[in-house]
Order: sequence, then C-alpha cells, then structure tokens
Amino acid sequence: MKKLILLFLIFSCSKDRTAQPELCDEDYNPPFGGTIFIDPDIITPEDPTTFVGLSYAGTGIRQMYDRRSGWINSEPFLFPAEYDDGLSIEIQVNPEFGTWQNAQVYALKYAEVIGRLTTQLRKDVETSWIHRGDEPFGGGNNNLLIHTDWSEKNYENQGILEETLVHEASHTSLDSYHAESEGWLQAQDRDCEFISVYARDYPIREDIAESYLPYLAIRYRSDRISEDLKKKIEDAIPNRIKYFDDQNFNMYPID
Repeated sequence: MKKLILLFLIFSCSKDRTAQPELCDEDYNPPFGGTIFIDPDIITPEDPTTFVGLSYAGTGIRQMYDRRSGWINSEPFLFPAEYDDGLSIEIQVNPEFGTWQNAQVYALKYAEVIGRLTTQLRKDVETSWIHRGDEPFGGGNNNLLIHTDWSEKNYENQGILEETLVHEASHTSLDSYHAESEGWLQAQDRDCEFISVYARDYPIREDIAESYLPYLAIRYRSDRISEDLKKKIEDAIPNRIKYFDDQNFNMYPID
C-alpha cells in the first residue's frame, strides 16, 4: 500500500509544473516576439467606451516626456476628459499642433480609445501626453504617452491601437502593484516560460504588460481569437493566468 501511495505521489509531482520549477527548459522559445501583435480584434473601435466628453481648459505649464527630446517643460493645450466610471484624465496636447481646435481633434480621438480600456487599467492614469513624432507609445508616470505619427503608421495601420494602449496602461496601473510582488514572481518561476521574447528579456519591466493582454484575450475575448492562439497562451503562462484571476480586477466596460 505504501508503495502505491509513493508511486502516486511521484507521478503526481512529475505532472505538476508548479512543484518542479527547477525542471524548466532552458532552451524554451517564447511563442511571441511581443504580444501587442497577437490579434487586432481583442478590443476594436466598435466596442463600448466609457468616455463621456472633454472640455478645453486653456493652456498651462506642464512637465511632459517626449521621446524625441526627453523631459521638457511645455505649455500644452489642456483637455480634462471624463469617463462614466468616475475617472478623469487631463489630456495634454503639445503646442506644436498649432491651435486648440486642431489639438482637440487628437484629444477627442485618443480619449475615446482610452475609454475602451478597463477601469482597472485607467485607475492610475492621471494624464496623457500627445505629441507628433515617429516614436513608440509609453506607459508609467501615471500617464499614457502618445506619438501621433507612429500611431498612424504602425498601431492604427495594423489595427492594434487599443491593444497597444492595454499594454501601456498595464505599465501605468499594474506594474507598481504586481511586477515585483511575491505572488507574481512565484508565478513566473512556476510557469518557467515567458509569453514573449520581450517579456523574457525584461522580466520585471515588461512581463506584466506583455502577459496582461493575452490574459484579457483568453478570459474575456476568447470568442474573437483562434483556438491555436488560446492554447499557446494557456500553455505558456498558466500560473500567471491564475494570478490575474485571483486579483478580481475591475473589468468594466469589457465585462
């Protein structure tokens, strides 16, 4: 009887990925290079937005980050944007757009798209910087950084504007709570693997943001993605998925 019990325990442990992290495959290749590209329909322009409206509040001196030149002190056009879950964002548009009317076109455009993100992802977003320039977006600093030329040529052209903002808002509203938490680091160890090359190369800085969009896809948009994509995500990061499940995130307006 004792032999049978011992064999059962050995067999069980051999199949339990969480119990044997030291058996990780060092030659494992992540399924994706970066996850913003995995599917353009996770969130679409047809999905609901929490955006209610914005107003023009004049100009004011603000410190902004611009990838073309770094930190700058500028006097952007200011547009307080309101969302129907009680959150608000001051959208700051670089004066290079010329007139407040022209700046407002961009403020409205991105305010609506940001409103398709969940309450959880927007909860720490206090400002959004909008500049021209052929530079990638950014997250963090209680902010979403937007460069309009890059947006139009790359994200919008590929249909991944919303997906990109999910990634960047994860930096803003999730990283500081989770990226170095004991639970998340344990999930990393137990999974052995990373969802993308980008996450693997920057495990503290990028793993939350790279993993969260795939999580959102399989949990809330599984009807929009292929079975093959769903399986790749579930196989790569099962413990991270459970970690996100356990957080009880506010998924409005997606759920």
